[in-house]
This record gives sequence, structure tokens and C-alpha cells, in this order.
Amino acid sequence: MFTIAKQFGFSASHSLPNLQPGHPCRRTHGHNYVVTIELQSTNLNADEFVVDFRDLSPLADFIAKWFEHKHLNDAIGHLGWGIQPTCEALAYHLFRWCHDRWPETSAIRVAESLSSWAEFRPPRTIEEAHRRWEEVQCTK
Repeated sequence: MFTIAKQFGFSASHSLPNLQPGHPCRRTHGHNYVVTIELQSTNLNADEFVVDFRDLSPLADFIAKWFEHKHLNDAIGHLGWGIQPTCEALAYHLFRWCHDRWPETSAIRVAESLSSWAEFRPPRTIEEAHRRWEEVQCTK
């Protein structure tokens, strides 16, 4: 199995209004985020790549357009994601966005600091991952 990864950074603010009053993350605050896309394949393409790193530029463009120096609560509303902008939720939705473009996508990691990150790596199939996410959303 071949594995590649590429990182993309952005600075943004967010708040997590669903947290209990007094929780520091409930207030608006910012982070210097790093998004890491991981792609895997058992075979290399004709150029001997899993995916050419240059072909991942649409992810850089998406991040720049929707997240860079934005308030994530507003950005995800415009995207129709309907989530609280936690690293976990961002990782899941970015995974879906990336997997639609690059089926080799095996994981997305969203770090809000050097020591704090969340990763979405789907169970066996992406369809099962979508079903599980919907189940979790329905129980809220």
C-alpha cells in the first residue's frame, strides 16, 4: 500500500455555542489550523504517483475561499454543513469533499494547534461512514 499526505494551513475563528456556559471554547476564538489529506493506493498511476500533489490544488483553493481568515460558524452555514465547527466535524466533512474528488482519500486530519487534532478515517467503506454520521446526527 502506498500512502501520501499533504498539509494545508489556514487561520480562522470559531465558537462552539453548544458547549455549556463558561466553557472557554464557547466564546469566539481563533486557531492556526492545519488540514492534512492522506491518500492511499495499492497501485501507482502512469506517472508513478498515488496522486500528483499538484492535483490537490482544488483543496487549497477550497480552504482559501471558505476558511482562510473567516469565522467558521458562518462559513459552514454557507456550505450547508449544519455542524458545530469542531475539528472532528470539519475532518468528516472535508473527508467527504475530498473523497468525492479523489477516491484514494483515506483520511483527513484537522489540527487546531501543534498538540490538538482530530482525524476522520472511515470504517471499511465510505457509505458506512456516511450512515454512521447520520445516525449520530439523528440522536442529538
